[in-house]
Amino acid sequence: MPIIDQGDLIPPEEESYNHTARVWVIGPDNKLYVSMGQPFNVAGPEKYPLYDEVGIGGIISFNRFPGELDRKVVAIGIRNSVGHAFNPSNGDLWFTDNQVDGMGDETPPGELNKACGLGPDVWYGHPYYGGGNVRTNEYKGQSIPDAKKSKYCKPQVETIAHAADLGMMFYTGTMFPAKYKNAIFYAQHGSWNAVKPRGARVMVTFLDTKGNAAKTEVFADGWMTDIGTYLGRPVDVQQYVDGSLLVSDDKAGVIYRISYSGT
Repeated sequence: MPIIDQGDLIPPEEESYNHTARVWVIGPDNKLYVSMGQPFNVAGPEKYPLYDEVGIGGIISFNRFPGELDRKVVAIGIRNSVGHAFNPSNGDLWFTDNQVDGMGDETPPGELNKACGLGPDVWYGHPYYGGGNVRTNEYKGQSIPDAKKSKYCKPQVETIAHAADLGMMFYTGTMFPAKYKNAIFYAQHGSWNAVKPRGARVMVTFLDTKGNAAKTEVFADGWMTDIGTYLGRPVDVQQYVDGSLLVSDDKAGVIYRISYSGT
């Protein structure tokens, strides 16, 4: 039984084969939070009133069960998020964002974001920013409207350009050393058109006492050869019941388990 029918989630005229992943998590309020990527690399200005209204290029929430939907837009100005999670220690929403293509191998950066509040009164930069503070080619000659500028929420982490940061989670287990408690793990799928391939690894971001990003480093790699050939492409990382990590790989068609023995 569908909670929301096709054609209701996204207007039929905006359905696309681009950025079609519809990642969801259950929030602290027991609602579903669903990310909706934009169907263009960078859309024209005529598209954004509708996108902001229905949550395309953003994150929406609605009830988990059939009945009253109570659909709400909780984030706008996102290009294509394929991973989001709530910090279990304080309820903050975090999400990855895959940024604009076609601007060069080394720009713009990808993003790991912390929501500056939930609702359409917070804006995460797209389409005026293509990632970080890099302006998109399509909009760099235009002034950012005051209504957008005043509610801009900057990314917490700027990641390597085109590494394709996807699924993410907060670590709550006890198998790994204590420093990983409440850290963010996320998968980098790897670039698809960069001259020098990059990504194909699992990253970890540690938070400070205020719940902001403090340090980011590589946690696991080895999915790419020295000549840039992919052996695998991580998609998502999740915590298993014993505190180990599960990493999915859509190139090799496998799920890896990463454990820690303490030696």
